[in-house]
Amino acid sequence: MSEASEATGTDVPGPASTARVSITYCTQCRWLLRAAWVAQELLQTFRTRLGEVALVPGTGGVFRVELDPGDGGEVVLLWDRATGGGFPEIPPLKKAVRDAVAPDLSLGHTDRVQPAP
Repeated sequence: MSEASEATGTDVPGPASTARVSITYCTQCRWLLRAAWVAQELLQTFRTRLGEVALVPGTGGVFRVELDPGDGGEVVLLWDRATGGGFPEIPPLKKAVRDAVAPDLSLGHTDRVQPAP
């Protein structure tokens, strides 16, 4: 494994995680593609650090992202459209997942502080 992949944790082998992210989306609003995109972003970033990302159909304008750390800990609500409005931004969502399941994982440019304009 190269130093670059070790630093970013992109090809980290090891036991499969039992952490589970569920994305509940509104079928009436046709948000399946958005939910699938969020799932793809998380799966691509965390690879073996997540055991599962589930898409859960719902109704009534719901878009909620929850994390079950899989270690017996409580399920954590990462995003809820009802309280946060709109949809989650991917960088903060990735940071929240990382902090819970892979605190040693570097998120590369997402971790870097952006200079003020």
